[in-house]
Amino acid sequence: MQEHYYSRRPEVASSPETTSYKYIGRTFTFTTDAGVFSKGKVDRGTDLLLEALQGVSCESFLDMGCGYGPVGVCYKAAHPETAVFMGDINERACELAEKNSSQNGVSTSVRQTDGFQAFEGIKFNCIAMNPPIRAGKEVLRRLMSEAKVALTGGGRLYIVIRTRQGASSMKDYLDGLFGNCEDVERGSGYRVLMSRKLLPEK
Repeated sequence: MQEHYYSRRPEVASSPETTSYKYIGRTFTFTTDAGVFSKGKVDRGTDLLLEALQGVSCESFLDMGCGYGPVGVCYKAAHPETAVFMGDINERACELAEKNSSQNGVSTSVRQTDGFQAFEGIKFNCIAMNPPIRAGKEVLRRLMSEAKVALTGGGRLYIVIRTRQGASSMKDYLDGLFGNCEDVERGSGYRVLMSRKLLPEK
């Protein structure tokens, strides 16, 4: 059985591979590897998520479940004034995210973490996720709940999910959790959902 990338320390042998990716008129170079999500190319879901984030500005941004870092790296390049953090449970992914930040000339803070543990006490204006669907519903819902806690009032959570892998049920869950959820991008069998953490009523 093939090892899943949602693990702390991949046992599959390292086999690095480089890919290029164009965003905001710039070509980025990413080192990918076995045991990390989407080896060899930036997947279409991540591509759609980055499209949704193009016009989104904020002071603090978290790429949760960052893999080798395409979302965090590209977002930082597009928004150099933003403090960008990245987190992943996968040790190899975090090492690659740090490497890819450096080789693309951006400064980010990368932490190995199970969910939001390593970011306790930090608040974010924007959190983006290409969530680990195969990790199961319990893990996904925990991540969404932790994301809500980690957001500032008025902060936004963006997630990308395959339409056929439960996008509608995820939208219903986020709507119940946040009190709102909308589709902000659709394409190639994916949907990008956005929920906003509501400010307390005065």
